[in-house]
Order: sequence, then C-alpha cells, then structure tokens
Amino acid sequence: MRRRYQIDQQRAVQQFRQLAREENPNIQMIFPMAEVVGLLQEGVGHLLREAGLSLMNLVMEEEVRHLAGERHEQHPARRAHRWGKEDGYCVVDGQKVPIQRTRLRTQENREQRLGSYELFQRRGPLEHGVWDKMMRGLSTRNYGAVVKDFHEAYGVEKSAVSDNFIAASREKLQELMERPLSELRLCAVLIDGTPFRDRQMIVALGINSDGRKTVLGLREGATENATVVSELLSDLASRGLDFGVPRLYVVDGGKALAAAVRRLAGEAAFLQRCQVHKRRNVIDHLPEEHKPAVKKRLQNAYAMSESTLSVRWNGCIAN
Repeated sequence: MRRRYQIDQQRAVQQFRQLAREENPNIQMIFPMAEVVGLLQEGVGHLLREAGLSLMNLVMEEEVRHLAGERHEQHPARRAHRWGKEDGYCVVDGQKVPIQRTRLRTQENREQRLGSYELFQRRGPLEHGVWDKMMRGLSTRNYGAVVKDFHEAYGVEKSAVSDNFIAASREKLQELMERPLSELRLCAVLIDGTPFRDRQMIVALGINSDGRKTVLGLREGATENATVVSELLSDLASRGLDFGVPRLYVVDGGKALAAAVRRLAGEAAFLQRCQVHKRRNVIDHLPEEHKPAVKKRLQNAYAMSESTLSVRWNGCIAN
C-alpha cells in the first residue's frame, strides 16, 4: 500500500506533465557571454553542467508560476502560495547536487510538491549509474574520486554507493526472476548447484538453438533437495517455459534433480549427466598417484566419437 507522500509525489509529477503537454510554456535561458567564457575556463563539460542546473531552476520556477501566479499579483486560479525557499538536491550522473527549490502551500495549508523537482530527484538514474560503473570494476572506495564532477556534489561516499548498488542489484534480480520465457527456443537446459560464499545456489541455464546462453532462474538450496529443485522448475513453467517440448537436460546426477525434470517434462526430457561432474566423482575415489592418469584417460574417452570404447586399466581390457 502506497503512503500519502508517495501519492502526493505521483500526483505532482502527473500535474507537471499535464502542464507541459497542454500549455507547453516556453522557457528562455540567458547566459552573459562573460559568464560563459568564465565557465569554459574549466572545460565545456563544466559549462554544460552549470547550464543544466540553471535550466532546472528555470523549469521549477515556471511550474511555481503556473501554480501560484506571478509574485505580488492577484491570480484567481491560484492553487498555492509561495512559502520561502528550501535547500534540496537533484541527481546528475549518479551524484546528488545541491539545488534550491521554492516551497508552496495549498489553500488547505498543506505542502504542494513540485512535479519537476520530483523528477529531478529520481533515484533510478543514480542507482543505474552506480550499477553500471561497479559492474565495470569501479570499487566503492574509489567511486567518489572518479565520478565526482560537481564541487559540492555528495551521495558518492562509500556507504551511499553501496546502498545504491544493493538497491540496483535487487531491481536487476527481480527483473531476472520475473522475465517471461515463452519466446525462448531452447534446445538444452543445464541445471546445477554452484557455491556462492557460504551458500549453494541452484541455477538453470538455457542454451538457444543458435548457441546463446540465458540464465533462466535460480534458487538457494542444494540439488539433492527435491523441494527446492521442484520450486525452481515450477517457476520456469509458470513464466512460460514449455516442458512439453523435447530437449536435452544436463544435470549433475542428483536423483532429486532428475526426478523433478521427469515429473514436469515426462518423455520430452532427454537427461544427460554432466561429464564434468562424472569426472570429478570418479577422480575423488582414487588415490592421489592415479588421479592424473585416469583424468587424462577420461578426457580422451569423452573426446572419442566411436560408440564402443575400450579402456585398459591395470592390465585388464573393458569394453
């Protein structure tokens, strides 16, 4: 359930968009040439950033004029009146930049939000900017020193960047877990558990007919846990993955995993035990001195295309 301030924010943004759509007022920004030259001393980027801040102030003042009329003039359609100014911020390139806004009060003596200011404060671009930079290797410790473009910018401290990255990660994970799968044309699905820190994650990876790989879903648990595996596969089915289509399912050999796949896909499931898991299981049962030789033999065996395989081991031949 949305709170009152969230409803007021959304209403203010809708009113601002309606103003832009229906009245479409013109906004004129004048920069003295001497000021432009002074700003250019620090580069074109600095000029554009400062001009952007000035433009945001003009946009907010135009919205204030629409709601409260001109200063010291009667305005019969006045919906609010000015109530001083307040320090605030806008989000620019993943940074919080100080900016002042005019406060308004309604005739009911309630705060009148500015839709333009609410849009300038949107956290989505901030979180996405943090996500993109950290995915490219920028650490929280160095984030502020690298991205800070405004002298007075804030919100780029290590703790703030970490919070924004967590929020962006949560959104990305939700998109991944809710993405529809009905349009995928998969010829194979790989399902396996992989350790992540001190936890075990069950991951389903789809392989398209052209070889592209797509992460389908994940769950926390173990491949031996039938409940966790069944929940993962049921979620894939609910998101549109058709288990009635014949395809290859590569699994790690766990009985719970194979049983869950057969329960959903039936005869359409062609199960194949992962060769990597099989090789690990065999190697783990051998003495250390025999592991390299057997590992090499298994690699050669899997590389062969003949249906009949002869393996010599300790003087014996097995077919």
